[in-house]
Amino acid sequence: MKNQQTSRQMTIAFILVTSLFFLWGFAHNLDPILIPHLKRSFLLTTAQSTLVDSSVYIAYFLMALPAGLLMKKFGHKKGIVVGLLTFAVGAFLFIPAADFQSYTFFLVALFIIACGLTILETIANPYISELGPEKSSIQRLNLAQSFNGLAAALAPVIGSRIILIKGISDEELTALSDPERKIALAAEASTVKEPYFILGLLLVIMAIIFYTIKLPASQRAGKPIRHKRESIFSALKNHNLRWAVVSQFFYVGAQVSVFSLFILYATHVVAITEITAADLLAACGIAFLLGRFLGTFFMKYIAPHRLLGLYAITNIFLSAFAMYATGMIAIYTIILICFFMSIMFPTIFAMGINELKADREYGSSLLVMSIVGGAILPGFFGLISDFSGNIQIGYIVPLISFLVIAYFALYKYKTV
Repeated sequence: MKNQQTSRQMTIAFILVTSLFFLWGFAHNLDPILIPHLKRSFLLTTAQSTLVDSSVYIAYFLMALPAGLLMKKFGHKKGIVVGLLTFAVGAFLFIPAADFQSYTFFLVALFIIACGLTILETIANPYISELGPEKSSIQRLNLAQSFNGLAAALAPVIGSRIILIKGISDEELTALSDPERKIALAAEASTVKEPYFILGLLLVIMAIIFYTIKLPASQRAGKPIRHKRESIFSALKNHNLRWAVVSQFFYVGAQVSVFSLFILYATHVVAITEITAADLLAACGIAFLLGRFLGTFFMKYIAPHRLLGLYAITNIFLSAFAMYATGMIAIYTIILICFFMSIMFPTIFAMGINELKADREYGSSLLVMSIVGGAILPGFFGLISDFSGNIQIGYIVPLISFLVIAYFALYKYKTV
């Protein structure tokens, strides 16, 4: 009876925590909609528009260690509640940001959202991997992350039809003076208020649910620890963790570059509207989702690090092709890149923390800190695109990133 109750608690915990993967995936995948929207609304360059990503992913670097300490001091449940409420505050701040018509205010709101996401990811990723047998931790994390992929498929379709609404046509804009044009475009930013208000309410409800339920301890809690927990530097002595941190930095930078700049890329290579491009971005999300499910299945037969290396090598060639392809072939290439990116984040994460024992909290924090790659590499993508006058050339950034991941997976990862 006790075993049945524990199993039921673990199932409920897995479902609820997996829902967090969907929520932060939905928030992240609204960013590619925000970038062209705010770029038009505030007359930004491509590089300036990538500050959306910078404001989000710099929070991961700054908040990952405090999030790890929060988890150690207060546990999974309270940490998740704090993360959800912080996430909600950032979502609600989109309302005054739109009212003040301030790009800086939007960036601040996104930063606060990302602080909440950092707390959630720092806690949820290791918790899911520990919520069952160690031998299936990578598959379990990939399964939970699949719902992040589901969000990647849904967010562009829903978000584009709410946010990418032009209050004034391009022809009308041309007839306006510069001050009038800025006012008219900034007013379009108000379309973000409704979706982010609804998101904020949902997050508050989720926080209440987590506050009232009992989360079971991880399956590794209470086991004897042979190694003394020292500091974050002791965790960094682990070879696999060091390389996982580097690889995660480049992976997240590549993923954010691909997803966040997809609409700008698609409208450059094919004469389509932004909403059509957003629908194609949803296809990227579907490919990402399918890749997660299939990757989880393939890991029953192929060692995760070898599958990661194979996927990374495939994306090296696809990124090179994306730099010069034209028409819909270029779009299909990006969709394939999304498919082969699918398993990378959870697989690198699990490869980095699997053997850390007492240092898992520090390892988790370091891997979440490495998400700062999403703040830095898309900026280089934007600068290269602006300098060359061709956004396709920016794909040199994902290409180099996948090279680093393949090197870790196939040459530097040490199996036990």
